[in-house]
Amino acid sequence: MSNSLEEKEEKIRMFMECLAEESAKGVPIVVEGRRDIEALKAMGVNGQIISAKAYGKPLIEVVSTLEAYGFSEVILLLDFDRRGRELTRRLEEQLERAGIRPNLHFWNGLLELAHRDVKDIEGLASYMETLRCKIAKPPHQASSYRKRQG
Repeated sequence: MSNSLEEKEEKIRMFMECLAEESAKGVPIVVEGRRDIEALKAMGVNGQIISAKAYGKPLIEVVSTLEAYGFSEVILLLDFDRRGRELTRRLEEQLERAGIRPNLHFWNGLLELAHRDVKDIEGLASYMETLRCKIAKPPHQASSYRKRQG
């Protein structure tokens, strides 16, 4: 079990490193809210991160802002719950109509790796910490420790 957890942690870490690289190249990332922005920054993503729900603006205004800045590509990294999936689909359609390429590579990859365990982007950092703890202390070690103490 630990081996599969290590693989999952490594894959997510690699996704996040690649995301940080793309962001550093100037590709903006669209997330749902402020806490998602904070979570990505805590995980080393320091480029331009835009909230799709900032100040209650309609999605079309978010797309218009991205269009005004002249972005040709935008990374979509919205939540993995039903509402986040719907928002991703709607934003993808509007971006395509505006001539902006929506990049779903990271969203799809993280969804595949963590969708059962993480429902939103803000939960990624704590999920990674949980994985690291589980990898460092496999459950069988904890139970044998308890046996020695009893």
